[in-house]
Amino acid sequence: MGYVRLRIRELAEKKSWTLKEVANRSGVNYNTVKSYVRRDSLNTVDLSAVYNIARAFDVALEELIEVIEE
Repeated sequence: MGYVRLRIRELAEKKSWTLKEVANRSGVNYNTVKSYVRRDSLNTVDLSAVYNIARAFDVALEELIEVIEE
């Protein structure tokens, strides 16, 4: 089973957004965004939330998701 890391913090810093702004702009619950950022690797994610976060940043899913080999 593979793990992923979401590059939310890096993309937010590029836009000078707080995690709260990411949540507001994407429509994803703040606690969900915060939990995705705090974990180094995830084995499950809410794909619709990840898609909405990518749209908020105006990036492709591939730019938001980093696959971690384990």
